[in-house]
Amino acid sequence: MQGFQAKFRVATLVVVAVWIGLAALYGLLKPISNGCVMTYMYPTYIPVSSPEGVSSAKYGLYLYHEGWKKIDFKEHLKKLSGVPVLFIPGNGGSYKQVRSVAAESDRAFQGGPLERAFYQEASLTPEEGGLDFDEAGFQLPNRYTCRLDWFAVDLEGEHSAMDGGILEEHTEYVVNAIHRILDQYKASFDVRAKEGAATSGSLPKSVILVGHSMGGFVARAAIVHPRLRKSAVETVLTLSSPHQSPPVALQPSLGHYFAHVNQQWRKGYEVETTRTGRYVSGPVLSNVVIISISGGYHDYQVRTKLESLDGIVPPTNGFMISSTGMRNVWLSMEHQAILWCNQLVVQVSHTLLSLIDSRTGQPFPDTQKRLAIFTRMLRSGLPKRFDWMMQSHLTSQKPKHVPAACPSNVHWSDDGLERDLYIETTTVTVLAMDGRRRWLDIQKLGSNGKSHFIFVTNLAPCSGVRLHLWPEKGMSTSNLPLSSRILEVTSKMVPIPSGPAPTQIEPGSQTEQPPPSAVFWLGPEDMRGFRFLTISVAPRPTVSGRPPPAASMAVGQFYNPEEGKIELPSLLMLQSIYSHKQDMLVKEDHPLALNLSFAISLGLLPVTLSLKTVGCGVKNSGLQDGEAGNEENGRLCKLRCFPPVALVWDDTSGLHIFPNLYSETIVVDSSSALWSSTWNSEKTAVLLLVDPHCSYKTSIDVSVTAAASRFLLLYSPQVAGVGRKSLLHIYSLVYKAVLQFFLVKALVAITLACLVHPALGLFVLLLSHALCCHSMLCSFLTASFRSHVQRKELVDYKNKGNDGSQQFTSKFDGRSDQILPLEEKSSNSLDSSKSFGDTQLEMFHHRHGMLILHLVAALMFVPSLVAWLQRIGIGESFPWILDSALCTGVILHGICNSKPEFNSFSLSFPGVPSRKMRLDFVYLVAGYYSYLSGLALAPDRVFYPMATIGLLSFALRIVQRRNRDKGEVNLGSRKHSHRH
Repeated sequence: MQGFQAKFRVATLVVVAVWIGLAALYGLLKPISNGCVMTYMYPTYIPVSSPEGVSSAKYGLYLYHEGWKKIDFKEHLKKLSGVPVLFIPGNGGSYKQVRSVAAESDRAFQGGPLERAFYQEASLTPEEGGLDFDEAGFQLPNRYTCRLDWFAVDLEGEHSAMDGGILEEHTEYVVNAIHRILDQYKASFDVRAKEGAATSGSLPKSVILVGHSMGGFVARAAIVHPRLRKSAVETVLTLSSPHQSPPVALQPSLGHYFAHVNQQWRKGYEVETTRTGRYVSGPVLSNVVIISISGGYHDYQVRTKLESLDGIVPPTNGFMISSTGMRNVWLSMEHQAILWCNQLVVQVSHTLLSLIDSRTGQPFPDTQKRLAIFTRMLRSGLPKRFDWMMQSHLTSQKPKHVPAACPSNVHWSDDGLERDLYIETTTVTVLAMDGRRRWLDIQKLGSNGKSHFIFVTNLAPCSGVRLHLWPEKGMSTSNLPLSSRILEVTSKMVPIPSGPAPTQIEPGSQTEQPPPSAVFWLGPEDMRGFRFLTISVAPRPTVSGRPPPAASMAVGQFYNPEEGKIELPSLLMLQSIYSHKQDMLVKEDHPLALNLSFAISLGLLPVTLSLKTVGCGVKNSGLQDGEAGNEENGRLCKLRCFPPVALVWDDTSGLHIFPNLYSETIVVDSSSALWSSTWNSEKTAVLLLVDPHCSYKTSIDVSVTAAASRFLLLYSPQVAGVGRKSLLHIYSLVYKAVLQFFLVKALVAITLACLVHPALGLFVLLLSHALCCHSMLCSFLTASFRSHVQRKELVDYKNKGNDGSQQFTSKFDGRSDQILPLEEKSSNSLDSSKSFGDTQLEMFHHRHGMLILHLVAALMFVPSLVAWLQRIGIGESFPWILDSALCTGVILHGICNSKPEFNSFSLSFPGVPSRKMRLDFVYLVAGYYSYLSGLALAPDRVFYPMATIGLLSFALRIVQRRNRDKGEVNLGSRKHSHRH
């Protein structure tokens, strides 16, 4: 029975462990529902001959063609006359990944520009040069005059994120491919001219680069490459590409190459001067515009903070935008989904086509024009920062032109002044398209601090609702004001994602309130000089034989930005707790906009925000009580209250919008702890748009996750104190014992590390550590058994008598030893008070710690080793000198077999007291540096302190050996223990 119970327990344990493992694996691999629509195409890839001097057996260049009909490749190359765009795949990517955006570009060219929406468009900020740019004199093209010719480089699917040498080779080939593309256009133009075919337009002088993941960084590296032709690249668009540093720096050469390229970019935007300060030339990269598009919080491979261009590119030449805040996209997507997500690739295609000047057939040469096109096509009209509460963001941008009026073909019938409504409350509500005009007295309703006006609606601008500012009450009965004194501000409405529309339960029934699709606000500066604000609502269209349209909704309110603030715990409070939950009841007649401010980024502290509608002015019926009455009230409230919306501003990842926010976990993005991170950069502001006529039960749950714990350890002195103790304890165990110097092992490991690959040299050291650990463990077990036998025979000897006439003989080794306490047996250790077993156990711990330490170091080079093995026979090269040098230092660290507390020696100079040099403090500093490097997603920096310790240990061993050969005794390096 006992055997059966034991087997049952083991089986249960195995089943539970397997179930937990499968559940965790499913959680990691299950697809994320991101709302993306799949993109379909008919791809054809036309090979382009490799540039001269470049082997065609390694990499390749292809031209994309969309269509299912078979074509002649040579004839197609002769007809090249569009704008060249080069796609660069990322880590392990394929050139065929260009098919989605290339196919949509072809459809966009044939279908024409997107339909112009009558909404506010984003404009350049003052930092981006918006004050010097003529917004009124610049318009997006009404038609596309030239198509995009998409090229793609075949990089053999190599893992460029794992080796700096691979990145360099990719950069070299991309530079050659750019030159080959430009030469191909000239060759095609000459062939057409020679054959007498019609030639139109001018030859392209530059290539647009589009890179995904590491391909985006390769694009930037190619621009600062010394062999690239001048002005060969002036526009770059990257998709989920790291720019600040590698996602995980697996070896020093990778981080070093990133730092080198970024430094070249910083210099490229500086004015060149002589040493005396005399002007030489303008910035080399002044004509280069780069846009970085991030996938948002669903992209776990490359976080948004790494995709930022801050500190690399000035605001006048580029910006980063998250797909969650991108116009017509509003979605977060995974690292690979950003290549095929139809909402995004369509918007990108139209953006690139809008860059082409209809007069020349080439991209605009003016930097500000190209940046303005990217701004209008990608950004939303919502402000980039959450600072418009105290001052209107429209005023801060200082537009130089009057907002456009509605199209003249939009006409409403005039039903007379008797249909006007005069609003005397600070809140105005529209529940139906009634064809009426509502008058609001700005001076009267905007008093008592309510200086701002916000308007949320699902009515379409112009065709559904129009807004005007009046200096005085109009006396005309015309359908719409035409006086020059009256300003139409309908175009200031900003679109927001509306989320899924409610479905009709049954024919003829009333539908639920659809979510809002636009937000509009005016600040004090916008309303200055006007007395009235009118909201004109169009009549509902009547269509016979069809169900009634969805309910219309519009809510406007004068409010004070300081109202509706919800205070949350500060970081100091979060240091002592691991979660915070705040429940509150938001009653009716509350502000339309509720402000939440978080001290740090929501990527570090995800917030679960729950809004449950508990009232909408409908009291319980006497016939219905309990749960039935609550359900009926909830159904009625859904007909009257619009779904809440959350607008989230984060300094790192930008704008995020969460529609239909009934219960949602707000996560903007998790940010890595970069060295350049500051306290003020980690904050998030949230604006909740909720129906003021409805009451909500709100629950805000802030949980300190693992990422937040890392953040608190980095920035909190109280918590960091705990980390120091545990860190010191770990490193004292790792570097506790001593290693012996083996010349053969050192020569083999260092030779493999320098001439073959660093990982192979570390693997030799690992094998040696493993054998030493096994030997130490066997010695410890032997010593333990011997100790047990000696203790047992000692007890037997004492039980026989205390006359001392009989000598004790060990049965273990057959030797006759005098009886001594076991603790005072001499051992190989320098500490004579320790037994042989204790010493062996200590040595085993040291060997085991060194084994784990070097195993981690070797694993960091394993991806590079795999990539190197894939490249055998196709131009392999030696490792970087930096990798080899640092790996040599790490190997010396492993073979210099000395305890940290014994790595010391005395320094004596004439006339100066002797000083002792120790490595204890160096180990402590190295531990902290390694810890911070891990937080910064740069584990390659751990090699620097490890190599430094290795060189210092090696130098100390040489000094100690030299002193020993001279007969000098370093009393400071030994411990003595005397028992009395």
